[in-house]
Amino acid sequence: MLNIFKKEINHFFSSLIGYIAVGVFLLATGLFLWAFPDTGILEYGYASLESYFYMAPYIFMFLIPAITMRSFSEEYNAGTIEILSTKPITDNQIIGGKFLAALFLVFFALLPTLLYFYSVYQLGAPVGNIDTGATWGSYIGLLFLGGAFVAIGVFSSAITNNQIVAFLLAIFLCFFIYTGFDYISRLNVFYARLDAFVEQLGIDAHYQSIGRGVVDTRDILYFISLILVFLFFTKVVLEKRRW
Repeated sequence: MLNIFKKEINHFFSSLIGYIAVGVFLLATGLFLWAFPDTGILEYGYASLESYFYMAPYIFMFLIPAITMRSFSEEYNAGTIEILSTKPITDNQIIGGKFLAALFLVFFALLPTLLYFYSVYQLGAPVGNIDTGATWGSYIGLLFLGGAFVAIGVFSSAITNNQIVAFLLAIFLCFFIYTGFDYISRLNVFYARLDAFVEQLGIDAHYQSIGRGVVDTRDILYFISLILVFLFFTKVVLEKRRW
């Protein structure tokens, strides 16, 4: 798995993929946080990264599928998936290496945004007048959310050898699982308890929960379970392709 991880990381940073992904994320979040009047913190007048944590998942919906779309699609087209299958490495190790490499890139993209936190911390009146607990909770939630999107993207890439199809499918799945269940629960077609259950099936409810600064084990288990489910689906797809 370590060799797959190193191979994927080298591919990201030996080409422009990794740098473009990180650059686009920082540019987009920076504009939303500092420049745009409707979301800019300078217009908001309150020491908070709320707009950043609100917009980041939507940027990830496009950015992460762009990173993961080549995970298996490129292997299919190049014929290297057969070579990987003949090596003494399991499907779990292949999937795990590709997943961890993409997740590392997400983590790498988040690191520079700590400057946003430092800047807002210093801009507070008095200095440090920011909800630190909620901020760190939101960072944890964003990392778990990124992991879920990466798992969805890897699964989408395993389904097809067309990278564009994998990209579009991953965007759709990420968007639906993030917001779809929330919208369905608001239709009031179920009983109140069932509506609450449907809402909890979506990512947004758990992301918002962690963002309040209280890291609940139920939210952590949700994200871990979601990641494992899509990685399991990926394994099933790879096994079926060999039949």
